[in-house]
Amino acid sequence: MSLENNIEKYNELRKKYKSFTYNTYEYKIKEDGLYMEFDFEIDGFITFNPSLLIPNNIFVDFTRVSTSFLSQMVFNIGMVELISYWKAICPKEVNILPYNFDKEQLEFWKKIYFNGLGEFFYLNGINATQEDFMTIFPNKEVRFLKPETIDVDSACIIPVGGGKDSVVSLELLKEHGENLALIMNPRRASKATADIGGLDKRTIVVKRFLDTKLLDLNAKGFLNGHTPFSALLAFISVLAAGIAGKEYIALSNEASANEPTIPGTNVNHQYSKSLEFERDFRSYIEKSITPDIKYFSLLRPLSELQIASIFAKNKKYFTEFRSCNVGSKENIWCGECSKCLFTFIILSPFIKPEILEDIFGGNLLNIESHRQYFEELAGIASEKPFECVGTIDEVNAALCMSIKMYKDDPLPLLLNDFAKKYKVEKCDILDSEALLKTIEKEHFVEEEFLKLIKDQLHIDE
Repeated sequence: MSLENNIEKYNELRKKYKSFTYNTYEYKIKEDGLYMEFDFEIDGFITFNPSLLIPNNIFVDFTRVSTSFLSQMVFNIGMVELISYWKAICPKEVNILPYNFDKEQLEFWKKIYFNGLGEFFYLNGINATQEDFMTIFPNKEVRFLKPETIDVDSACIIPVGGGKDSVVSLELLKEHGENLALIMNPRRASKATADIGGLDKRTIVVKRFLDTKLLDLNAKGFLNGHTPFSALLAFISVLAAGIAGKEYIALSNEASANEPTIPGTNVNHQYSKSLEFERDFRSYIEKSITPDIKYFSLLRPLSELQIASIFAKNKKYFTEFRSCNVGSKENIWCGECSKCLFTFIILSPFIKPEILEDIFGGNLLNIESHRQYFEELAGIASEKPFECVGTIDEVNAALCMSIKMYKDDPLPLLLNDFAKKYKVEKCDILDSEALLKTIEKEHFVEEEFLKLIKDQLHIDE
């Protein structure tokens, strides 16, 4: 990872540019879909107008919810969008003109922004605090958010990204009602896995359009970094559930998303996939938007190992699933990043080496240049990769369990080195059966969905 010392740039920008303003938003229902556009401004220096589109299809009805629900949801989507543009300059004051907020709502947004920007602050060398990084000023002259009643059925919206996790959710929920897939900016893997999962004609597509002026600022050396994309997806999924009339939004975030990327800190690349975010978001939606839509992560009770064990039973997805961000545009496994290596490792106890090599284009544990990523994933290095990867304990368990997959064949380079150094310490005391039967207790999965998980893992009540 590349650390930069941008604290001076941060302070200079904040001194020069005092405020960021969320001026307004608008939405229009046209023949081909729901259009949304936002108007952000930084001190008269620059304006941004990002937009989104939800194309029309037979599963959405933009008139089945009230105009006030639509208005509130589009506004809230804008509240998440703004952080991508704010972070280029980081003005201390953020003015919100369309709505007023109470104290609890203000705290919700400030917490999302700060924790969602934890990686951004860390990698830019910015020592910000939740108290001083931003002050949000809502418009006290206008309306507050007001929760609405919505008619829904008991089926699910399932966000599909094209990786193994959403595949497992698709399979677990395939008999549970008239579910719909939700895909943001479709790529081949997301569309293909939804199709294989039986939702080829039951998919809501969202198209997101960045304002290219942000890319211009990035090219000129303004601040840049990670923002909480999953929080944006969360609000979009609530809008989708409303216009489709679905009670549940079933995410595919597992227990390991709670682990900090930097041990001993709150810096978490996956903050907006964490249980903490999920808890806060559920409360915000219930109190401020609607009590009739329930957002939860179906896979929260599971470890990455358990998810991998379920995925491995579904060979029909092997040629189409992708979890590599580097190769996402080309729909490939790049084979060179920490996400590719992690996915290879976590699947290794459950899929034969030769099949994994066909999927990834080679044995990723047999490549010396992967050693740094390997050590980060296994906890040998001081930091985990800034990627959506499992816990250090899960990686170590997967490495131990994968040794037996090679039987009489030589172990690949990195696994062999690991076995020589850590087999007695880690592998000989590992209870793999217990790991695959343990259900995490902290989650928001209702009993009817939890039963699907237990049945899949053959866990007795």
